[in-house]
Amino acid sequence: MPLLIVVILLFLVISAVPIAAVLGILSLTLDEMFMRGRRSLMLGDFVWEQSIEYILVAIPMFILLGEIMLRAGIALRMYNAVIQWLSWLPGGLMHANIGSSAIFAASSGSSVATAATVGTVAYPEIEKHSYNERLFLGSLAAGGTLGILIPPSINLIIYGLLTDSSVPELYLAGIFPGLMLAGLFMAVVLIACLFRPDWGGDKIETSWAQRIRVLPDLLPPVLLFIAVVGSIYAGIATPTEAASIGVVFALGIAAYNRALTIDMLKQAFEGTMRSSAMIMLIILAAVFLNFVLGFMGVTQAMLQTIEDLGWTPMQTMVVIICFYILLGMFMETLSMMLTTIPVVFPIVVHMGFDPIWFGILITVLMEAALITPPIGINLYVVHGIRARGGDFNDVSVGAIPFLLAMFALLALLLIYPGIAVWLPNQFY
Repeated sequence: MPLLIVVILLFLVISAVPIAAVLGILSLTLDEMFMRGRRSLMLGDFVWEQSIEYILVAIPMFILLGEIMLRAGIALRMYNAVIQWLSWLPGGLMHANIGSSAIFAASSGSSVATAATVGTVAYPEIEKHSYNERLFLGSLAAGGTLGILIPPSINLIIYGLLTDSSVPELYLAGIFPGLMLAGLFMAVVLIACLFRPDWGGDKIETSWAQRIRVLPDLLPPVLLFIAVVGSIYAGIATPTEAASIGVVFALGIAAYNRALTIDMLKQAFEGTMRSSAMIMLIILAAVFLNFVLGFMGVTQAMLQTIEDLGWTPMQTMVVIICFYILLGMFMETLSMMLTTIPVVFPIVVHMGFDPIWFGILITVLMEAALITPPIGINLYVVHGIRARGGDFNDVSVGAIPFLLAMFALLALLLIYPGIAVWLPNQFY
């Protein structure tokens, strides 16, 4: 049965069927084959029950927050400010790419939005300052992945929904690994440019006076992070309410910068509706598939199979990690989470692993999938912003060193689980 599921899934993905349709077709096919279509009769009620989950409201809110930051020019000012503070390092603006992505991630919650926003602002600098294009593009693609690890994160909300885990705890658990990963990315750039100084481009001249002058441009993203995440841990707001606080705060910043126009709002709402509709359709199709698989007994069968193999918990976890790395080459991250976590999570808990720790581990694996060819979404996002075009392999090759940095973080999480769970354990 699991083999049949995998075959149908891979066939539909390779056939370029939209992922929401893939999950829906697979659900209905399995229901018809094994349960005579009885679960399909519940589809309308089931979709309605799932779509009114309160936590799901946070998803379009965080997407709208990122759209407002982009359309109101907040991201551009932030990037120019980060340049003044990080461009002195070997690698110059590539450090600014990663630093800006980390700051933007702390307010948008979306990896694709982070890569697209910072990439759009940064790309023209490659030719202007003679950077190595591959490494520069790789830093943009990798920096964008921070959007799903540094809180607030849409993926952590979805993980919490699927596993009934605490989203505030997941947010706390993501802070240290997110900052560590940003540091590892910067170390990759630093080492590469120390060995090959010509890759680091022309040195950008700045002064302490300029750095002090641009500090106000770094303030809005920092205040947004405090407003969103701080309101959760102060007990003022739930994650959903915190997302709406962030949107109101972003609108206030846009108004202060005199960028709050009808046209800007129209573009932001349109982008939000397009992204939200796509994500919600995938979520509902995946949740129905999990519902069907539960009735078929697939999860219980896999648990029994794992027990019969006699592997230790750590051996099982290494196999799960390898499984996700391979799967990430062919599937989009959101659909991969929604399809696999309901099956894998019971195995992980049964083996005695911390659900919050596993949430961070799985998020890092999702980040790796975002820059793993041939289906790495961030690779396509960064490739798509290249005005003069070019070979897709440039982005793929440039992202490889950053992918190795992610594998290093995965190893550290396995050896030292406290990297993820220490902060939530202290807080709670």
